[in-house]
Order: sequence, then structure tokens, then C-alpha cells
Amino acid sequence: MADIVTPARRSEMMSRIRGKGTKPELLVRSAAHRLGFRFRLHVKDLPGSPDVVFPKRKVALFVHGCFWHRHGGCPCCYVPKSNIQFWREKFKKNVLRDRRVRTGLEEMGWRVAVIWECETADSDGLRKRLKELLGRR
Repeated sequence: MADIVTPARRSEMMSRIRGKGTKPELLVRSAAHRLGFRFRLHVKDLPGSPDVVFPKRKVALFVHGCFWHRHGGCPCCYVPKSNIQFWREKFKKNVLRDRRVRTGLEEMGWRVAVIWECETADSDGLRKRLKELLGRR
């Protein structure tokens, strides 16, 4: 199936996809802050530059988009109908990179956690998950 937009338009659309400061990430940061947890953002000297880092607890937290990072069983985790081979390869590389980053952080003594984009829709569930991950003070 052919793409329904021009290559230039597709490029423009893809360039608008952000890696930092996404809505799910902002929801996680806001919930963590309201719970009284202090954190750092996108620490560059850690493998994968985790989205949210809790240095006292030595927890590296990634807020993953279900589509890009392949959240199994999630309706947002689909393969586009055009250019299928490209997308499968892209997703495979993303998943392998995620594993490599997790391993690197764990070898450095960090606990690694992932909060999926779809989990941020339930604010009560998100707060509960953060409390479980970070411990209640």
C-alpha cells in the first residue's frame, strides 16, 4: 500500500515527534513531584539518558511510547500498513537498544523501570505505580 502523503509531508510530520517533554513524560514527572519525590531529567552520563532519574533511590525511569517501544498487547502497538519492512526493522532496533540500555544501567547498580504511555491515562494507577517503584516515605 502506498503512503497517502508526499515524502516531504511525511518528513515534516515525523520531525515533529518529540523525544523529551512528551505529554506522558510530563504526567509522570508531575505525579512524582506531587508525591514528594525529587528527581533529575535526562541524565546524559547514564546509558540511554533515562527520562526521569531518582538518584537517592538509584532508580532510572523510562516513559516509553507504546508504538515506538512495542508495548505487547497494547492497541497502540501496531505495525503501519505501508513500508512494513522498514517499520519492522525500526522497531526491532528500538527494542534491542532498550535491552542494551537496561543491561548497562543494571550493571552500574541502577534499578530500571518503564512506565508505558497507556499507563499514564489512569492518574490513580500512575501514582500507585510510582509509590510501588519508589517506596512511600
